[in-house]
Amino acid sequence: MTETVDASESGLVERGLTVRRVHTTEGVHPYDEVTWEQRDVVMTNWRDGSVNFEQRGVEFPEFWSVNATNIVTSKYFRGAVGTPVREHSLKQLIDRVVKTYVTAGVEHGYFATPKDAEIFEHELIWMLMHQVFSFNSPVWFNVGTSSPQQVSACFILAVDDTMDSILNWYREEGLIFKGGSGAGLNLSRIRSSKELLSSGGTASGPVSFMRGADASAGTIKSGGATRRAAKMVVLDVDHPDVEEFIETKAKEEEKIRVLRDAGFDMDLGGSDITSVQYQNANNSIRVSDEFMHAVDAGNEFGLRARTTGEVIEKIDAKTLFRKMAQAAWECADPGVQYDDTINDWHTCPESGRITASNPCSEYLHLDNSSCNLASLNLMKFLREDGMFDAELFARSVELVITAMDISICFADFPTEPIGDTTRKFRQLGIGYANLGALLMATGHAYDSEGGRALAASITSLMTGTAYRRSAELAGVVGAYEGYARNADAHQRVMRKHAAANDLIRTYHHNDVAVQRLATREWQEGMRVGAANGWRNAQASVLAPTGTIGLMMDCDTTGIEPDLALVKFKKLVGGGSMQIVNQTVPRALKALGYQDEQIEAIVEFIAEHGHVIDAPGLRQEHYEVFDCAMGERSIAPMGHVRMMAAVQPFISGAISKTVNMPESASVSDVEQIYFEGWKLGLKALAIYRDNCKVGQPLSAGKGAKGAAEPEKVVEYRPVRKRLPKKRPSQTVSFTVGGAEGYLHAGSYPDDGLGEIFVKLGKQGSTLSGVMDAFSMSISVGLQYGIPLEFYVSKFQNLRFEPAGMTDDPDVRIATSVLDYLFRRLALDYLPYEKRAQLGIFTADERSAQVNNDYGTPSDVDLEGMRSSVEATPSRPAVAAAEPEVVEAHSSTELLELHLGKAADAPLCMTCGTKMRPAGSCYVCEGCGSTSGCS
Repeated sequence: MTETVDASESGLVERGLTVRRVHTTEGVHPYDEVTWEQRDVVMTNWRDGSVNFEQRGVEFPEFWSVNATNIVTSKYFRGAVGTPVREHSLKQLIDRVVKTYVTAGVEHGYFATPKDAEIFEHELIWMLMHQVFSFNSPVWFNVGTSSPQQVSACFILAVDDTMDSILNWYREEGLIFKGGSGAGLNLSRIRSSKELLSSGGTASGPVSFMRGADASAGTIKSGGATRRAAKMVVLDVDHPDVEEFIETKAKEEEKIRVLRDAGFDMDLGGSDITSVQYQNANNSIRVSDEFMHAVDAGNEFGLRARTTGEVIEKIDAKTLFRKMAQAAWECADPGVQYDDTINDWHTCPESGRITASNPCSEYLHLDNSSCNLASLNLMKFLREDGMFDAELFARSVELVITAMDISICFADFPTEPIGDTTRKFRQLGIGYANLGALLMATGHAYDSEGGRALAASITSLMTGTAYRRSAELAGVVGAYEGYARNADAHQRVMRKHAAANDLIRTYHHNDVAVQRLATREWQEGMRVGAANGWRNAQASVLAPTGTIGLMMDCDTTGIEPDLALVKFKKLVGGGSMQIVNQTVPRALKALGYQDEQIEAIVEFIAEHGHVIDAPGLRQEHYEVFDCAMGERSIAPMGHVRMMAAVQPFISGAISKTVNMPESASVSDVEQIYFEGWKLGLKALAIYRDNCKVGQPLSAGKGAKGAAEPEKVVEYRPVRKRLPKKRPSQTVSFTVGGAEGYLHAGSYPDDGLGEIFVKLGKQGSTLSGVMDAFSMSISVGLQYGIPLEFYVSKFQNLRFEPAGMTDDPDVRIATSVLDYLFRRLALDYLPYEKRAQLGIFTADERSAQVNNDYGTPSDVDLEGMRSSVEATPSRPAVAAAEPEVVEAHSSTELLELHLGKAADAPLCMTCGTKMRPAGSCYVCEGCGSTSGCS
């Protein structure tokens, strides 16, 4: 616990914080309370066995998982590997960061006495060591090193309607990407392509300038790593170029499909994806209440000139809203940001409107500003009796928010305007991880009134405590510089938060206790703030917590529910195993099940991956174990309702993507976007399964074929032999210089019944293997296994020989089997099934180009073919990898249970399948993220 004391009463020259112990014990250093052990960290790419990272003899507490150890060692330890200056102990890492914070706190007068500074140091060490909270990644990268002391992960830039400003935008984004962070900005000040320049010419419009920024982002690897830069581009809904902006990524997605079918490598990170534009940014539309009311009423809406503000065009609001939903349905962009809601909760409107967000949409504040983040592990506050320890949580928030504010005193920033704004407004972003695990452990369904009440109460307590501490800090070291000008607005927003807290409807003794303490925190915070002001213009966000969530051994990230009930766990000494999430037994105990019942249910889940028909589990408890994916997945509106429950208690917004099934319609997307506005969200993005081509291992293609057999499958399979005399065809082929023949025999009713492949010299091992393979496929076909099932499994397999073919319909093959089954699909499958598999003839691809782009001149497909043929050494990587047959991450493990692939990218560092973390993805193997860390 910390409190403020007046210097005149204590006899000190200045006043400061008196810090009381929360987690630590007087006279015992936190490091001496735990058992430490030596470990070897060797991280490999499981696809090729290469070693990505190796450091032996590192020191960690015995209760840290292997995964957390690996990620911290490889990501956060500083110094050249293999040299004496390389950090080798968690103690060194924590000391490097914490001592920097404490030294700055002392220098800037935060503490009443040296003893208070020492207690503060010990408390931070204890919480970091015990995985109670973590700072965001830039803190671990930079603080206490010779590098610039950048502590922020989130940045918002600004661009004006001048060429100098636009070119400066490119430069500033490049600096931020180089440092490993992401940035967002609003392009709406740039005049539209429907307006004139002062010289009399027509303006280019913001979409045109997006091309240059996109190319820059694709060129500069973020933080010197292999992942792409993270950026957000926002445009106001009343901008005259809004329709062009909405359709940019959807049109590029169509282009990706054409190029992919022509044999180009269009995977995320593929060698040819760089030829497609606008792929390095998330796009969002800023919608106003005026526009949403026009959509609701079916009225027209005016698009306004950027230079004069006059309406230059009127459009049907419903039609534009439909185009937004259609584009999001096709490629997941654009998301929406609700402008009036955002600015209604703005603490500093006198200093400027909030026009944009960071790439993950959780940080929303002034242009040219930044936010440093920290997240608490909620499971660390769940007591053995099932109660959430609200008092301990509040006292921990005090310590963390104090440390976060101190960091601004010594922090460096990528540009001077960002540094100036951040020092004047001191924006912070405290948040949490493991909410999904906490709700399950306490017996709450994620999509339930009780679950939302507990989540809202905890979020309210966190932000209320953070602002109360901010008000106390204002009495010690002064309010933020912009407070005086915005005092009325800031106090109004505090009252809005407090009023929302009073409206929480509680259902359980847990959320009752948390909400009661939250009420006291808001009341005390407003009382102290009225006298002192506040130290920080904003206090909280809900970030993805990707890498730091793994550092804290969290089961769930940010506000997300559990991904699935089974997970992938690395073991000490190497190897791995599948385990049922440890939250499940705790949840069953909270629901009143006995040890024998729990053991049986857990065993069932381990085998099946879900709880349906688990022995002894009551059906009314199924919902407690609903997850983001799996047999019982949470409905899209369940995610939206959870976001709406906690949004009134967040200074910023929530990094979260609402996942929708592939079967969702455009109308479903419209409903989600409209309900998000009605429920008071600040930002919302959706992702429809399998909507993007440039995504390794996209879901559903293989599963669909298997789910729609041409024949009725009997309970006992019956072999349908071919008649003595049957139609057949023989195809000669060449793949990467290897020549062969494919003989295919059919039933008289036109169904494929057998294949024989001749490849290699007679009597050779290769020839024998192909003969055996042909017989096994033929027997499978005769037992009723659909051809499309085999196609989905064998297309895109990669091994030599591979490369150019002599088949005009299949120009490039990644292996002989890839070619054979694509050829069989073209010859024996109807168009509808081939379309699901992404396999088309050359004529069909040309027809698609003509239909999608108007005339063949828009996309020179023959030119593409010519360029392919002219470069036979081009590596061919198709859109989908082979189906996972061995799990290397929780996502891949889930795929094995579901029998279908999940829409998530492969980690470019270690090759494992990433898992969702807010609106980004995180790799469980090495901690890499697809967005800002």
